Amino acid sequence: KLNCEIVEAVNGKEAVKLVEEEYFDLVLMDIQMPIMDGIEALKKLREMKVEIPIIALSANALEGDREKYLELGFNDYLSKPITLKSLKNQLIGY
Repeated sequence: KLNCEIVEAVNGKEAVKLVEEEYFDLVLMDIQMPIMDGIEALKKLREMKVEIPIIALSANALEGDREKYLELGFNDYLSKPITLKSLKNQLIGY
């Protein structure tokens, strides 16, 4: 509905590999994934000097979570469940 081309990784290790091999405009990174979580995947990508925007996705919606993820190096944060409107509003900035 947003006219985006989507590539899905099933875990953080696969996400890192995909970003190594292909160019992406933006990464939506789930915090809780098997094998390698989103925080560890973010750290690896930043160590590799990947500068593309990476937005954290999490069911955690506690006060201070957004700030925590920004401090870790994510460009922004969306809490789940994600609506089409919230995603669209987020993508407009990128």
